[in-house]
Amino acid sequence: MTKTNVMRMLDAEKITYSTAEYEYSEDDLSGVHAAEAINMPAEQVFKTLVTKGDKTGPIVFVIPVAEELDLKKAARVSHNKSIEMLHVKDLLGLTGYIRGGCSPIGMKKKFTTYIDETAVLFDNISISAGMRGVQVIINPEALVEFIDAKQADLTA
Repeated sequence: MTKTNVMRMLDAEKITYSTAEYEYSEDDLSGVHAAEAINMPAEQVFKTLVTKGDKTGPIVFVIPVAEELDLKKAARVSHNKSIEMLHVKDLLGLTGYIRGGCSPIGMKKKFTTYIDETAVLFDNISISAGMRGVQVIINPEALVEFIDAKQADLTA
């Protein structure tokens, strides 16, 4: 398996993780597909969403793959009047990641990041390793500390 930047960053900080690879198709980049492919419950597999706040600019949200980001809650916790999803065409330039391979670890810049409060209910959660078809399985508290994320109720 190719080491991703996400893995190299975790290794550098001596943060324990494991990896899981799976087949994906351009037609199905859904996180639910990823969860099924790595045999983990969807509530333990988290997707990374990049948004733009009207006051703060880019904000990152990490939520369970089967859930939808509640834009009102997200705006409230991030001190914005409104937020909108970042356009897919802007994702690579801003974060260094493509759709389906976006990780909250190792973006081009450090953005304010919020993680759904349910993450810490589990011993391990899965997030993108920074490329399609590869997941990092990590302790959520270690992740929260490493990326300096704030925990909040983020889903609809």
